[in-house]
Amino acid sequence: MDLFSRSWTALRTAVAELSDEDFARPSGCAGWLVRDLVCHLVIDAQDVLITLVTPAETEPTRDAVTYWHVAETPPTGDDPLDALTVRLAAAYEEPRLLTFHLDDVGSAAGRAAELADPALRVGTQGEVLTAGDYLSAYVLEWTLHHLDLIAHLPDAASPPAEGLARTREMLEKIAGTAFPASFSDKDALLVGTGRRAPTDAEKAELGELAAKLPFVLG
Repeated sequence: MDLFSRSWTALRTAVAELSDEDFARPSGCAGWLVRDLVCHLVIDAQDVLITLVTPAETEPTRDAVTYWHVAETPPTGDDPLDALTVRLAAAYEEPRLLTFHLDDVGSAAGRAAELADPALRVGTQGEVLTAGDYLSAYVLEWTLHHLDLIAHLPDAASPPAEGLARTREMLEKIAGTAFPASFSDKDALLVGTGRRAPTDAEKAELGELAAKLPFVLG
């Protein structure tokens, strides 16, 4: 849960440091500008708040790893919810309004996470997890979206190293296989989730795993 807070704080800090011009740049999410991604983070923060106040009485059905599933095709940005996010982001008109909303709702989500009992059972998307597992699952969400945020912003700060390492560990468990040790955590995540294509040298190192990529998480 501490890693959730560090990853989330780092991501919100990276957003706060963006210039107005940066919001119109492409992000690492197909079909989304940076502003669209930031708008998605507002929705994510709302989901965290909703889930942490949605207690469940039954046994957990998912943990931090099984919370995620692997989709068959990468997102294109044409999904109705994705398209709604783009329209909602455009409605903010000024980046400062979007950053204010993220700071407001995001700070609340961060505080709620710090106050949550890790053993509390919560319900989300028809599943039950402990709050600790739910927040651990979101380390992957924050880390991958941090990479998406800075995909075309070379001077922006990267996600925390421990968040990258934990997200790689989770991706390898989800995929049921390990990436070559020569891959940095960042490269394993970018290549493993299809955020960039592997080089010829990386394909050689990946071997049979290259044919299974990407692992599209949802």
